[in-house]
Amino acid sequence: MKNLFIYLFKTVLILGLFTAVNSCSSPEEAHDDEEQHEESENGVELSKAQYNQAEIQLGSVKQLMMGTELNVNGKIDLPPQSNISINMPYGGFVKYTEMLPGTKVRKGQLLAIIENPDFIEFQQEYLENIANRSFLKAEYERQEKLFSENIAAGKNFQQAKSKYLANEAGIMALEKRLELIGLKPSEVREGKISAEVNLYSPVNGAVREVYANVGKFVAPKDVIMNITNSEDLHVELTVYENDIPKVKTGQRIRFTIANSLEWREAEVFLVGSGVREDRSVNVHGHLKVHEQDLLPGMYVNARVETDRQQVWAVPEEAIVRFSGKHYVFSYNGLKQENGQDLHDFVMLEIEKGITEDGNTQISLMDTNISIDKIEIVEKGAFTLLAKAKNMESEGGHHH
Repeated sequence: MKNLFIYLFKTVLILGLFTAVNSCSSPEEAHDDEEQHEESENGVELSKAQYNQAEIQLGSVKQLMMGTELNVNGKIDLPPQSNISINMPYGGFVKYTEMLPGTKVRKGQLLAIIENPDFIEFQQEYLENIANRSFLKAEYERQEKLFSENIAAGKNFQQAKSKYLANEAGIMALEKRLELIGLKPSEVREGKISAEVNLYSPVNGAVREVYANVGKFVAPKDVIMNITNSEDLHVELTVYENDIPKVKTGQRIRFTIANSLEWREAEVFLVGSGVREDRSVNVHGHLKVHEQDLLPGMYVNARVETDRQQVWAVPEEAIVRFSGKHYVFSYNGLKQENGQDLHDFVMLEIEKGITEDGNTQISLMDTNISIDKIEIVEKGAFTLLAKAKNMESEGGHHH
């Protein structure tokens, strides 16, 4: 009985040691299994037919010059001189206009016709002064000659000179008055007298507001309509105090308007010199291209390029997102499995940087991989992601 007890004790002891040995080796084996499982999850294999169907395009990670960008908001704006008010200095009745808010106009285009009986009086007075010019000039020259020969008194000469010069001053003043209301003195001298004056657009642009209609009397101080000079549109951005030192004239601006994915360009030409109460300044940018769909007051989201540096970058289409992380697919070439040629890919986790002109800066999370040595999938990455995650959900390594 005693011997049986000793035998059982030894057996239990040996089994315990065997179990302990197994348990000591299992973490390494489990780690190997874990690595293989992780590698299996991130790897994708495509047959030749699948590869062709996916329309995979390969490329390398390229070094590109990209700018560090400052994200800001703002609007499309106009300088004061580009918002032009149309009026009639001497007033009158609106006889004609077809302008509506938003109407595109070109420089010299007819905007409205204003009628005023006083315009006829201006022209009549001008013609009377022109008619008197010859007589007054001749009398002035005659009296000047008589005075120089001591035949006539100096008083007569001074009176003739005064009348002639006063008439000349009247002619010049009336010519300016006629030009101010839009009448040409040369046409008036030819006998073309009218109670109507045409108002023309002084710039290329668009009608912003209209305040008068046909038949309405507009006083000299009344604005008939406002014209926006579209050639002077610019972006006005709000930059806060901490970022002001980063912004300089000549820097590139990229911006989008609401409900548009199109990036447009401008260039910083003026940085405000005074900080407002909200600790911000205005930054103004000239548009690179003047586009018809941009209107004053439009909200913009913008990025100011504050620095340029050389970075590793790939096309935006090469980057996929899964479980809150970003990846690219690296191509490992062809391999043989069960007598079949397979295209081998692996997902590499990356960190995204700035995006510019369709390219995105990246860095590999695994620093042991040389970024300049890998061949990446530039087109077809989403197809590979779908296949990889489909394989994972099926619990196997398929092709």
